[in-house]
Amino acid sequence: MKLGITGGRGMLGTDIKLLAEQEGFEPVIYDLPEFDLTDRALIDAMVAECDIIINCAAYTAVDKAEEEPEIAEAVNATAVANLAEAAKLADKYLLHISTDFVFGDDSNNPMDENFPTNPLSVYGATKLHGEKLLEKSGCKHGIIRIEWTYGRNGNHFISKIAELAEKLDQLNVIDDQIGSPTPTKYVAKAAICFIKNRTEGLYHFSSKGYASRYEVAKFILNELNINTPISPCSSSEFVTPAQRPKNSRFDCSEIDKVLDFKRPEWQNALKSFLTTINGA
Repeated sequence: MKLGITGGRGMLGTDIKLLAEQEGFEPVIYDLPEFDLTDRALIDAMVAECDIIINCAAYTAVDKAEEEPEIAEAVNATAVANLAEAAKLADKYLLHISTDFVFGDDSNNPMDENFPTNPLSVYGATKLHGEKLLEKSGCKHGIIRIEWTYGRNGNHFISKIAELAEKLDQLNVIDDQIGSPTPTKYVAKAAICFIKNRTEGLYHFSSKGYASRYEVAKFILNELNINTPISPCSSSEFVTPAQRPKNSRFDCSEIDKVLDFKRPEWQNALKSFLTTINGA
């Protein structure tokens, strides 16, 4: 069965491709430079060629999106609508990957799929618009919102902290953004579970448990035996063009009902990943 993966050379797409091959699918990568998600003709051709589509592609330059809202909208919303229309016409199942940036809550509440959205950035707003356009399309689809992802094939918070700790004499890390570090290899497992069963609807996925960015950074340094001093600070001390959500506590009780595996505790998953950084 041919599985089309848009954004297939990215961190998540790479892990999905690897697992899909192990599961007997025939993954086909659709990514830049040869595949432009904003080109409707290319979308139609891809959907015609594939039995199932997973959309991992997105405009993810969160800060740059504030300067390029039209491009972010074209990739994160309009292209999703075009994918959905093509999938509906061809009667194909589409799995779409979304984000915790659709939220902007400051409470300590775990957020389920019905929790009020309130994007704080262009990136978050365009990703939410893409979700809504997909839901209105009437095509067979699933949406998985993910957060704080890391993997072996990309740049992310985990690798950046490890690199900075080796270079700097002191680290200051935000302690008022709370979420769950989530490995892309487990997101890939969830995606394969969804496409096997053609699971429809909106779901949240993350590792189990919550921590601040500061707590995660302390965990990383401890596991890597790095003694660089680290101090907590607030989001207001790091001024960026795009505002980040402070509460990314996902309630994943709904997706737990459909997964064929147990989500990992964030500490266990991260500890395992860090052994690869150590070369162990």
